[in-house]
Amino acid sequence: MKISQAWLKEYIDFPHSPEELSDALTMLGIEVEAIHDDGKKFNGFFTGKVLTREKHPNADKLSVCTVTLGEGEQTIVCGAPNVSAGQTVVVATQGAIVPAAGFEISIRKIRGIESNGMICSRAELGIGEDDGGIWVLPDDVPIGTPLAEYLGINDIIYEIGITPNRADCLSHIGIAREIASLQNTKLKSE
Repeated sequence: MKISQAWLKEYIDFPHSPEELSDALTMLGIEVEAIHDDGKKFNGFFTGKVLTREKHPNADKLSVCTVTLGEGEQTIVCGAPNVSAGQTVVVATQGAIVPAAGFEISIRKIRGIESNGMICSRAELGIGEDDGGIWVLPDDVPIGTPLAEYLGINDIIYEIGITPNRADCLSHIGIAREIASLQNTKLKSE
């Protein structure tokens, strides 16, 4: 059975990390077989706005862009032909791992200009085909939003093995009751 952490939090607040909750439920006889955090692969990716775009002084096919994630500005060297000022884009920040390529974003000098991140295409993110350059988002997307949240995949899913004697745990509210018993609290609806 699959249980959504977001749905659980509609019934009860709990401070446990996914691993701590898994261990606690398993100790109660509710075996957590797996934890899926699909949004984790997008840690370090945010929506941003390209403020300026200038031709790179030492390369014909590169641009030097000034980008904001809501606070402050950073310089990013971009090779996409479709990047321009005013666009809302996906920005990989330092420490992010690019899903399709598997490399970590770090501050790098590209042809003499320091680049503090990467403006991403759908293909680089592993969520679609490359359609000729970076992924341009709608203008109404809030700047600084984590990509997993924007995509709606910021939930954690627990795969739980329920034994026949625990039919009371075959729902989100049943699992929430078990968490409430762990914390000696009541559900939000009670």
